[in-house]
Amino acid sequence: MRYISTRGQAPALNFEDVLLAGLATDGGLYVPENLPRFTQEEIASWAGLPYHELAFRVMRPFVTGSIPDADFKKILEETYGVFSHNAVAPLRQLNGNEWVLELFHGPTLAFKDFALQLLGRLLDYVLEKRGERVVIVGATSGDTGSAAIEGCKHCENVDIFILHPHNRVSEVQRRQMTTIFGENIHNIAIEGNFDDCQEMVKASFADQSFLKGTRLVAVNSINWARIMAQIVYYFHAALQLGGPARSVSFSVPTGNFGDIFAGYLARNMGLPINQLIVATNRNDILHRFMSGNQYVKETLHATLSPSMDIMVSSNFERLLFDLHGRNGAAIAGLMDTFKQGGGFSVEQERWTEARKLFDSLAVDDAQTCETIAEVFEQTGELLDPHTAIGVKAARECRRSLDIPMVILGTAHPVKFPDAVEKAGVGKALELPAHLSDLFERDERCTVLPNDLKAVQAFVSQHGNRGKPL
Repeated sequence: MRYISTRGQAPALNFEDVLLAGLATDGGLYVPENLPRFTQEEIASWAGLPYHELAFRVMRPFVTGSIPDADFKKILEETYGVFSHNAVAPLRQLNGNEWVLELFHGPTLAFKDFALQLLGRLLDYVLEKRGERVVIVGATSGDTGSAAIEGCKHCENVDIFILHPHNRVSEVQRRQMTTIFGENIHNIAIEGNFDDCQEMVKASFADQSFLKGTRLVAVNSINWARIMAQIVYYFHAALQLGGPARSVSFSVPTGNFGDIFAGYLARNMGLPINQLIVATNRNDILHRFMSGNQYVKETLHATLSPSMDIMVSSNFERLLFDLHGRNGAAIAGLMDTFKQGGGFSVEQERWTEARKLFDSLAVDDAQTCETIAEVFEQTGELLDPHTAIGVKAARECRRSLDIPMVILGTAHPVKFPDAVEKAGVGKALELPAHLSDLFERDERCTVLPNDLKAVQAFVSQHGNRGKPL
């Protein structure tokens, strides 16, 4: 399997090199040169497999030539063995044909665990084999940071620096990052918003001279391995609901477009998916594109669903690449237009092509709280604000009541007590046993200004397990 850049000017790489590369040298994102495709019979034969075995079958083509089958199977068994539910990603029925796929049974109670528990193990495997050491600099709007730290904290050859927007993540999200100590773990609170953090990560990849020769690795969803891991649970959900003999639709809370892009890939790999719904909050750049062909940057707002407080959706470039016939030069031009002017539209026929599969809805805080309260009253199920947005979007945008609708349950509600309280549900939220003392734990975090040079100087000074790089 070879991987190519969405901007067409970087060399093709194998899986191992893509894992360590993050952004391509031309600023683009890596995608498979050719996507594997499974027959309906092949997919049907996977019904009933344990999650780690299904994951092996779905992901094996992506790592062929880089990781032997026996080693990859072992990595996957270890990855999903740490989840607290035997089904790993159980389905919970809300009504007759509406389901929530619970993706929050991993160590940090969020869907990011599916990819980042795997990413940490893959990095350990590849770096040990190559005798290399790397630095991770990642940006988080809430959940990626804790999942990345949890997944990589035992990695012998990794130093990890996570940037989050100061005072713009929930207390549980912050503490899940700042209470894990290690010589290789560094939390940085940036006096800015998530897009500022994300921009610093991108700028650091573009010029890595501050690392003095050490390689930078991405844990954000620009890293192909994260997208790859998320494809699996679309197959997992569909197989439980009669797929591939019947189609399934999905509503996906998304800010960076990575999770829903994985669903798009699952469909292109042979899984019958009828509809993909982009569910987002007030920061609605993706909704404005899907509903009106306007991808325009606006002011970022803090909401009750902070993991989606994102205005520039990095992974959207991967979809645009396909919509433009995989023309790298066209994407490079489009991204330059966006950088210079803050927005763009695409040709009508390309937008129409996207609309064949995608619908979208932007949900504000008041509607989010109303949905949390409504679902709790009807079913007794308590939703986190991101999942509630997914439910609201599913109910507003659904094309067919005959086709099962799966909402991706992206996080445990205990991570977002403010939203639950504002919804007026009045249910006591208890942290799971392994996090029961979270609010008593000591924290370690460094607050830095919204300044790239200050952040890079901190990384350079504190890398290599506390020794300057």
